[in-house]
Amino acid sequence: MNDKLANTQYTIEDSLRKRWSPLAFSDRPVETEKLLSVLEAAQWAASSYNEQPWSFIIATKENPVEFERLLSVLAEGNQEWARNAPVLMLTVAKLHFERNGKENRHAFHDVGASSANLAIQAAALDLFVHQMAGFDVLKAKEIYKIPTDYEPASAIALGYLGNAQTLSESLQQREQNPRTRKPLDKFVFSNSWNQPAPEVTN
Repeated sequence: MNDKLANTQYTIEDSLRKRWSPLAFSDRPVETEKLLSVLEAAQWAASSYNEQPWSFIIATKENPVEFERLLSVLAEGNQEWARNAPVLMLTVAKLHFERNGKENRHAFHDVGASSANLAIQAAALDLFVHQMAGFDVLKAKEIYKIPTDYEPASAIALGYLGNAQTLSESLQQREQNPRTRKPLDKFVFSNSWNQPAPEVTN
C-alpha cells in the first residue's frame, strides 16, 4: 500500500502523486508484460530532433549472474537496499547527434525525460522506481563495453513496494521521512531571475 501520496496544491495525475522512490522492495518478480510496458513508456519520451539518445541495460533476478554484475556497479550504500529489487537498470546517453555528428547537449535531459516516463508508467502499474546517481561510471563502461560516444547517466531499481521493517534502522528512517517539495514561487520565475512569476504568487 502506498501511503506516501503527494499532497499537492493543485490537481495532478494520480500516477504522478503515487510516484516516489522507496528503499524497500518486495521480492515479488515484475511480470514481463509490465516490464515491457514501462520500457515502452520510456521509448515514447520527447527528445531533441527525435534522436532518442537513451539506452537501457537491464538485469532481473531471473538471471542471477547478470543481476549481480549490474548490482556490483552500484555504490555500496545503494547495493545494501537495491539488491532486494527484482529489476536493476542502467540508463545510457548517446552524446552526439546521429543526424550530423555534433554534440547533443540535450542528451542527458532527454534520457531523464525517458526515465521519468518509465517511472510514471511504473506508478500507474503499482510498481516503484528508485533512480540513483550513486554508481561507478568507469566500472559500468568497462563491464558493459559501452562505446566512448555514450555515457552512463543513472541507475534504476524497479519493483513492487516492500516492507520497510526489512531495512536497517538508518534506512528505515530515510524511508519514513515525509515527502517535501519547494513551493512554486521558489522556482517559477518571470521578468528576472529569482523573481517569482505572478501566476504562482496570487
